Formats: sequence, structure tokens, C-alpha cells
Amino acid sequence: CTNKWIRSCVTQNPATIPDIDVTMADRNGLFTLNNGLKMPAVGLGTWKSKPGEVQAAVEHALRVGYRHIDCAPVYGNQNEVGAAFATVFGEGAIKRDEVWITSKIFPKVKAEEYEAQCREILSELGVEQLDLCLLHWPTIEHSTLLEMWAAMEGLLSKGLTKTIGVSNFSVEKLNQILPSAKVVPAVNQVELHPTWHQRDLRAFCLDKGIHLSAYCPLGSPDQWAADGLNRKCTGVPPLADERVKEVATRVGKTPAQVLLRWGVQMDSSVLPKSVTPNRIEENLKVTDGWELSQEDMAALSDWTPQYRLLHGAFHTGPSKAYKTLRDLWDEDTSYLEGRDFEIPPGFKLQ
Repeated sequence: CTNKWIRSCVTQNPATIPDIDVTMADRNGLFTLNNGLKMPAVGLGTWKSKPGEVQAAVEHALRVGYRHIDCAPVYGNQNEVGAAFATVFGEGAIKRDEVWITSKIFPKVKAEEYEAQCREILSELGVEQLDLCLLHWPTIEHSTLLEMWAAMEGLLSKGLTKTIGVSNFSVEKLNQILPSAKVVPAVNQVELHPTWHQRDLRAFCLDKGIHLSAYCPLGSPDQWAADGLNRKCTGVPPLADERVKEVATRVGKTPAQVLLRWGVQMDSSVLPKSVTPNRIEENLKVTDGWELSQEDMAALSDWTPQYRLLHGAFHTGPSKAYKTLRDLWDEDTSYLEGRDFEIPPGFKLQ
């Protein structure tokens, strides 16, 4: 790895991580995970895609070249993703084993019930096995993190998924499961974009051979809308930022393509959400031979202020295991002071 904006090597434990380079997408736009499997660098995200729109979006994405679809039962639209798979795979031009399918276990039940939840996911998607199953949140209302990860390892051993990983895990929470893990998580899917680049988490995961996958890689544009989930921010979204627009003009790409290319060059797979056909096509064209210069990467990697958009406050409160946002993310959350977002009863930042 020669990108000076990330660490250039992976320190691997030979007993737990294969001796392979898990950094840098290859020329075919694939990242090699710590189990040796290759995951496409660009996937279609489906969170916040409205019911009635998802099936057509997934079908179009697959037909124009996407080979990575990210979904979850909690998104409320996974049945449409499954319908899209049935249609496209039924046409015969694209086979199931050509598409990387990621879904997630939502820890709303005890760890021993994860297998049943995973089987429901497989039934809904109409497939026999996932390529990647993630533990969606590190919430511990029903089981400990160790129990939860052991249950995820059980899904792998039973052949329900080829790969297991986590989502929204901090360094601290990863450190809680790694010492006793039989299988090192292959992926940690987190919010990641130039306004929240997660530098410390990135360095830690790289050191442990854990691939970072980026949700909201465009900076979650709807957060700036008047009804943006009540989590409005000041200023303009990254897509409209002059720095991004200047780079886009210079390289002859769109602002969205610049942000996605930044993510890929930071060694993260990216999961842009769209239901608009031309944007779906545009978002895929970031691994076709062009790249950002070191100067452009520097401009986009030195963004201030840094702030998390998807705060996860709904996982905190007086009756929850995590009383504050600091407990959830294991970070100083004072930067959220005064922000306009939905606040649950008894909410505390720190």
C-alpha cells in the first residue's frame, strides 16, 4: 500500500489472520478480506430506500454491473431486495454466485436466537447463504458482546454465511471481542466520509486485518433537508462543498464520484444509496481506471470540523445499557453539543 493517507502495512496474527494483504482494491475493484474472499469495492446501499422503489433499484443496479448489494431486515425493505434477486437471477444472465450479498443481524433478541433470525433473512432474500453477515450494532440489552460474537461465529460454522463481521463497532468494543474470538471480524461497516473519516478506527482495523466498509459515503445528503430525520447540520453537505466541486471539475467527474473515489482510495468499500437509475450507474464508475491525486486526497482528508451524522441516540438512555452517546461510541461526543437531532427521553451526550 502506497497511499500516504493511511497506514501502509497490516500487522497480522498468523494464528488468526491469513497472510494476505487486505488493503487496496485490485484493478477489478475488489477488496480481499482476511478470509481470502474478494468483496466488490462498490455496493448498492438500501437503507432509507422507500418501499416500492427498492426492487427496481436493485434490479437496475445488477443489470448495469453492480455485484454487491447491502441490506438488512431492520431497513424494512429486504423483501423487495429478495424479489429483485428472484427476478434477475431467474433471467439467467447473472448467477447468484456472482453477487456479493450482505445482510445484518439486529441484536433485538438473545444471541441464541441469531440463527433463527439469519434463516429468516435467507428466506426473505431467497438465497441459501449470505456472503457477509454483520452484527448490526454493539447493543448489549439481551446478551454480552462476547456472547453475541460467539453466536455470529456459529452462523459461520453452520454455513449460513461465508463471512462474518460487525457494524458500528468502536476500537474499544472490538477490543472486547478480539481476545477470545475464534474468528476475527472480516469487516466493520461504519459511517465514513470526508467529514467523518474515522482515522483512529481505520488505523486499528488495518492493523488487525479488519476491512472498513463505508455507509453514508456521500455524507448522507438528506441530513441537510428540512425534514432530515431531525438531525440537521449547519453549512452545506459534502456534495455541495466547494472543495469537492473543485476537485470534481478538475478531474472531470461528479462530486458524488469524487467522494466515493476518496473512500475507495482510503481502502474502504463504499455503499452509496440511490433509487435513481442514472445516479446508480454514475456511482459505480469509480473503479474503472481513474484516481484522485495525492493533492486532491490531501484536500479531502483534512476536513474540519469532523462530525458524526448518524449518532445512534436511539440506542442510549436511562433504561439502556449505554446511558450516553459517549458510552455507545467510546469517544468525546461534545462536538454534538447544540446539534438539532431527535433526542430520546433522558438523553445525555456524555
